[in-house]
Amino acid sequence: MADYGKGKEKKGTLLKRWDDYFFRKFTLRDAIFLGFCAIFIVITRAGLRLHFNIPGHAMFFMCFFLLLAAGCVPKMWAATIAGLVAGIVAVLLGMGQGGPLMLLRFILPGIVIDVARTLFPRLVLSFAACAVVGVLAAASRFLTIILPDLMAGMEWGVVVQHAMVSTFLGMGFGGLGAALVPAIVRRLRDHNIVKFPAHRARLPG
Repeated sequence: MADYGKGKEKKGTLLKRWDDYFFRKFTLRDAIFLGFCAIFIVITRAGLRLHFNIPGHAMFFMCFFLLLAAGCVPKMWAATIAGLVAGIVAVLLGMGQGGPLMLLRFILPGIVIDVARTLFPRLVLSFAACAVVGVLAAASRFLTIILPDLMAGMEWGVVVQHAMVSTFLGMGFGGLGAALVPAIVRRLRDHNIVKFPAHRARLPG
């Protein structure tokens, strides 16, 4: 009976540690930062669609603002939440094709960035790391390009070619946009607006 009680207590403690790590309470300032980044993702996406016809160009500002969200709000799921909010707004405004699948175009890059920041908490202070993560985040759109094209009845060869070209260009734009983040985040850090952990975060266990 005592062993059962200790095991249950240990399990409860572990679950609480995971809950605190992944779902720590977001403050009003965090919400403002995330909302700012999400809205500007939508605004820049809508604005660029009116003037440019280059595949993948939207990843420039998407990776920039998602990484900025992760830098301004150093908590798990920050970039994912910003992407989710931006995706919901984009779907409600009828931007792009695919309907609910549009959400994946915003959420998947955010997940990539959040995972990378968990492994490397000082990610947004490194130009090289941001560029690499921006490229990886932009590469996640490959799936979100293939699915709508297949649902539209396009041939597999055409679908793959379109997805590869769009993803490749998007990776270039994503890397460039992400590389701009460290300079801004360093300024914010110097003015004590944002803070960063000094060491790699340890997962509870």
